[in-house]
Amino acid sequence: MSLINTQIPEFKAQAFHNGKFVEVSNESMKGKWSVVIFMPAAFTFNCPTEVEDAADNYAEFQKMGAEVYIVTTDTHFSHKVWHETSPAVGKAQFPLVGDPTHTLTRGFDVHIDADGLAYRGTFVINPDGIIKTLEIHSNEIARDVKETLRKLKAAQYTAAHPGEVCPAKWNEGAKTIAPSLELVGKI
Repeated sequence: MSLINTQIPEFKAQAFHNGKFVEVSNESMKGKWSVVIFMPAAFTFNCPTEVEDAADNYAEFQKMGAEVYIVTTDTHFSHKVWHETSPAVGKAQFPLVGDPTHTLTRGFDVHIDADGLAYRGTFVINPDGIIKTLEIHSNEIARDVKETLRKLKAAQYTAAHPGEVCPAKWNEGAKTIAPSLELVGKI
């Protein structure tokens, strides 16, 4: 079963955020757009490059009213040290969420049982806690957060404009499509 258009699971987790330990939950995500980015583990090779990419684009996420959450199967204590020792991760101003119990990785269906780690999963979640986009792929392939931003913009656009769809390669300001019987077979 796909997780698209389903409610995110109930959870409570600890995170390292702006020099403090904080609690993050499904309830704290409600009321704003959220982008949840799963990574296999802290202190790995590709993961810091992705945290840095998200950090370099964080202002754009904030401008769009979205919060970013990086999740690994490590603890929030590990995330504190990761933030303090990695120049790339040190740029993060968003929560680094620990999931040592694998509640989130299992709830979002990105858990790797054999390794106790997460696949690289990216989820765009609307203010009601509904998953609008998801991408899950193998861990040797890092992501480009610009594509996540594009998907977030498309999700926000279609939420604000019911009855319209965003075609392939749609970017903010481009034409959308209003599906109709007259368009069938014409595009």
